[in-house]
Amino acid sequence: MSRNNLQRFVYSLITVIITVAAFILYNSYVIEWVTRNDVTNNWWLFMFWKYLPIRTVYLIECICALILAILYWPVAFRLARGVFDPNKNHPMLFESAIICSTICLMCPSMSLLASIFYYPYAEGFSILVLLVSWFKLICINFPFAFFSQMFFVQPFMRRLINIIFRQNVEERKTVHKEEKWNTRPQYEIDAIADVLKRMDELEKELAHEKQLRKAFGGNS
Repeated sequence: MSRNNLQRFVYSLITVIITVAAFILYNSYVIEWVTRNDVTNNWWLFMFWKYLPIRTVYLIECICALILAILYWPVAFRLARGVFDPNKNHPMLFESAIICSTICLMCPSMSLLASIFYYPYAEGFSILVLLVSWFKLICINFPFAFFSQMFFVQPFMRRLINIIFRQNVEERKTVHKEEKWNTRPQYEIDAIADVLKRMDELEKELAHEKQLRKAFGGNS
């Protein structure tokens, strides 16, 4: 596994660990708590026709979310690249576009899996009820997913990955700067070269002027 793939996998894994825990807390103990004040099953969740320990539910959802995150990452990257050019636009715009694309893919997918996992099959099955439950979960989860990912999870993950893979991140930044310079139009390169040349000339003129002032000041 290359360093970039390892970094991407670690990024996805830690993101899933944090996000799934937040969503279980949000859906089970914030949303459902308003209508189902059941303290007897506080650490058990209804899944697959029976109550399971919350750690089992958490592990199942983490595995599903990690698989989807790995599959959806290249799709989200292509969607973001269709709107923003990483070589021309600010990196934060491109990263935000990737996050938004990932949310738009992951939220409906995980909501559909949750609708299937938590469906009360003992009461009978109806595809219409399943679709309504799916749409309800999307409406409930999407705002939480957007704001938690944009303002909390992803900024934390960027800082954490920069610490864990500091050397790799610095190398990629250097390569990106070189590639960005090499892809500039020739007229921009010539203009920048002229500016740098003129700045050197001004520095030499200022240094010469300072020498003259010192010379005349010393003679006086």
